[in-house]
Amino acid sequence: MKTLIVYAHPNPQSFNRAILDALVAGLQAAKHEVVIKDLYAENFDPVLKAQDLEQLQSGNIPPRIQAEQQTLLDAEQIIFIYPLWWFDRPAILKGWFDIVFTNQVAFTFNDKGVQGLLKHKKALVIITAGGSESYFQDTDAMPLIHRPVTDGTLGFCGIQDVQHKIYFDVPSLTDEKRQRILQEIEQAGKEF
Repeated sequence: MKTLIVYAHPNPQSFNRAILDALVAGLQAAKHEVVIKDLYAENFDPVLKAQDLEQLQSGNIPPRIQAEQQTLLDAEQIIFIYPLWWFDRPAILKGWFDIVFTNQVAFTFNDKGVQGLLKHKKALVIITAGGSESYFQDTDAMPLIHRPVTDGTLGFCGIQDVQHKIYFDVPSLTDEKRQRILQEIEQAGKEF
């Protein structure tokens, strides 16, 4: 199965990178074909420019957007890995969604309202957070962490099976806890 991973963390030595590596090992052990979009390493331009929008609205897809969309549409399933910044994804990833998940590619409007067009079998969203799980639960902020991507973007665009994993207190995790998480992630890759 062809699996697209969209990865958004600027530090190649981060725990997010270790998560990516463990996930890829698990997916490859399960014989998945893995495509990685490392947005920071690619120096991805997340800005949807006025001329891009004008072309999209006239039915002409700019080549840079068309290439990104083809990568998305070629995949059978999709995974996102990113740190939680201000209760959301990093701006580079938000910009990727703005550019790639356009009208007539990811969704459309018709007489029944909005219709999601993405046919991916499933999606997984992996998020790391610096705060404690109790903080997010006690402040009623838990839905803010994953819902913008899981429901607000992926579900809206038609992906029915969207799962998420959130890892809290990442800066203060012991090496032992990090290793347990990486083993869990590798196993998730094998089962995805």
